[in-house]
Parts: sequence; C-alpha cells; structure tokens
Amino acid sequence: MPKFLIQATYTPEGTKGLLKEGASGRRDAVDRVVADLGGTIEAMYFAFGEDDLVCIIDLPDPVSMAAVSLTVKASGALCTRATPLLTLEEIDRAARREVAFRAPGA
Repeated sequence: MPKFLIQATYTPEGTKGLLKEGASGRRDAVDRVVADLGGTIEAMYFAFGEDDLVCIIDLPDPVSMAAVSLTVKASGALCTRATPLLTLEEIDRAARREVAFRAPGA
C-alpha cells in the first residue's frame, strides 16, 4: 500500500479548533478519514516550527490521497503537503529501469 508523508500547518482557525478539541481529538478525526478510505496511520506527531503536524499514512492509491488533500485544503483549517514515500526496493527497481532521455543540448 502506498505511503505518504503529510506535513501540515494550521491556519489561525484550525489552531483554534485544535486548542478546543486537543491533539487526541484531531488524531481521532484523522483516523476516521484514513480508515474510511481503507488506509492506516503509521505515525502522527505534532511539531513546532515550519510544520505543526507530521504524519505517515498508508492509503490504497494516490487518488485516495488526492481526495483527502483536496477535502482538507478546502476546509481552510490547514495548509498541507503530501509526499509519496518509496521503499528501498522500489528505488532499486527504478534504478534498474531503462529510461530514454537526452539532456538539453546533448
């Protein structure tokens, strides 16, 4: 199942909601969203600095990740980035794959 790194920053309104319901309330909400799409949460951490929240989630496919991303961003509560994560084996397969490429000017 594909893994995704989620990095999120709360907007002022999202932060007010977090303060009201707490981190465990947000974990429950994320659990429901991910589980409803057939996925699981591998890790979820709150942070401070550039990102307020960092998660690693497993979802069945990139379309599911896109659906979550669009819905969360439309709420206005968070600004998010989703990065697909690849296993070592997947990178090994990619490194062995032939790619026809010509650099510019070559």
